[in-house]
Amino acid sequence: MKKVPQRTCMGCNQKKEKKELIRIVKNKEGEVFVDLSGKQAGRGAYLCNDIACLEKVLKTKRLERALETKLSPEIQENLRGVILGK
Repeated sequence: MKKVPQRTCMGCNQKKEKKELIRIVKNKEGEVFVDLSGKQAGRGAYLCNDIACLEKVLKTKRLERALETKLSPEIQENLRGVILGK
């Protein structure tokens, strides 16, 4: 039986299957974006597809520390849009 990759959500700290989580990536150019494929190169962080988890990591700046960059308001709104399905 093949082992399923597990990752931890930064918001709720629950371990889930990698494919259930959303990966947020900062690439070498410093761009922050959502990686739906889960295979883009760069520093990544995982979140549940839940607005509460996103709001928690934005409020505590945990996502900024994990990605080692400052998140602009535009990037934050983009992340909210992806999670809310807009």
